[in-house]
This record gives sequence, structure tokens and C-alpha cells, in this order.
Amino acid sequence: MAEPTTRVREPVPRQRAILSSVGCHADTTLAVAFGGALGTLARYAISVVSPHDPGGFPWSTFAANVSGCLAIGVLMVLIVDVWPAHRLVRPFLGVGVLGGFTTFSTYAMESRALLEDGSALIGVAYLAGTLLAALVAVWLGAGLTRRVAGVGRRRPTSLSEPSSCEDGET
Repeated sequence: MAEPTTRVREPVPRQRAILSSVGCHADTTLAVAFGGALGTLARYAISVVSPHDPGGFPWSTFAANVSGCLAIGVLMVLIVDVWPAHRLVRPFLGVGVLGGFTTFSTYAMESRALLEDGSALIGVAYLAGTLLAALVAVWLGAGLTRRVAGVGRRRPTSLSEPSSCEDGET
């Protein structure tokens, strides 16, 4: 009796490009993953040390989000305007550590829970307060770092990394 043959579908061009890009940027992917694990552990530690009561203001998430935004303001000025940074610094610290440390999803879920559980005033204060405080924190972090470092404000540039894979590198 003949064995049935299994046909493996060849990836379409877009899938092939994505798979190729992952292999090409493995070091960046690992930097983001490792940094994200560290940032997430730090945020979790804050929530364990400073839990909040149901219906109460989620201070630990608020503190993580606002301090993370302050840190990203400082970091971006330092690695873009002040020091030449290795190409993995931004993915590791900015996307990974600070991306894992700050948490939009927890902020959204806690806001929803406060609004649905009869703590609408606290929920609205948390929603608006976090957004405002986070924006001010980024602005202050960047502005104070520029002032201390003695650098002016640069024209906006693209934050995307140039692809080293275009030259056939992996």
C-alpha cells in the first residue's frame, strides 16, 4: 500500500520576508526579549511590594508607567543626542526593559475594572492622570537631560534601525 504524500506549502513572499527578517535580526530580537523579561520582572516586583485594594487607585502601575516614561525621555536624549550608543542599546533598554516595565494593558484593564465596579471617579482620574503624568514625564525627562547634557533639541528623525540584512548579512 502506498504511503500518502504530504505536501509542504512553500511560504508566500511576505511570509518568506518575515522569516528572513527574524533570522537577520536575531540579536535585536533577543535584546528586546531579554530586556522585556527584566522590565516585566521589575514591574511585577513593584506590584508585589505595593499592591492596591480593589476599587482603590492603582499606585504601583501608575508609578511604573510614569517612571518608565521619565526614563525613556532621559534614555532617548542620551543615546540619540549625547552618546554614540551601540545599535542594541535602544532595543534592549527602550523597547525591552522600559517596554516591559511600563504597561498599557494593565493600565487599560485596571481603568475598566474601576469604571465597571462603581469607582468611576477613581477610574477617570486614573485614566486621565496616567496619560497626563506620562506625557509630562517624557517631556521633563528629555528636557532636563538636554539641559544637563548641554545639548539642543534636534530635528525629529526616524527611530527605525537601518537594516543590515539588505547587504545579505545574517
